[in-house]
Amino acid sequence: MSSNFITVLRARCLAAAAVSVAAVALGSAGSPAYAADAANGAPETPFLAENDQAMTRMMDGMSIKPSGDVDRDFTAMMIPHHQGAIDMAQAELRYGHNEQLRRIAQEIIVEQQQEIIAMRLAIGQPLPPSAPAPDQGQAPANAASVQPKSSTTMPMPMRMDQEMK
Repeated sequence: MSSNFITVLRARCLAAAAVSVAAVALGSAGSPAYAADAANGAPETPFLAENDQAMTRMMDGMSIKPSGDVDRDFTAMMIPHHQGAIDMAQAELRYGHNEQLRRIAQEIIVEQQQEIIAMRLAIGQPLPPSAPAPDQGQAPANAASVQPKSSTTMPMPMRMDQEMK
């Protein structure tokens, strides 16, 4: 397998991750709740620390030694990338205030988990055992100790085309 392919794939994954983080940051910055928090001096340190950990885990996970099997290498890089998106979306659910972004984060979690499962099944990789859904209502006491979530939990998404009641 060409190392050029791996380089291009890594660059695309990095770009997608950067765009995702920027979109969450820009979307939250416009919310009234975010403006009120900023005016009160409320720190977003736990959110940033959690996202930094998610990005570090994702980048470490995507750094693979080519195996000679394009399909396995693709999934070996994409699964940590998708898990990184899940971890960042969970941080948005814990710390974010923008309801639209929170709904998007819920959808990201479900869709990325489904894609991870599909990729594992496509290459004959066994699925990890199911785990309970993570607590999305509260921030952890110590954001630095947050562990990666299982990629097999499947919370139900709220469809964007449905009205909230």
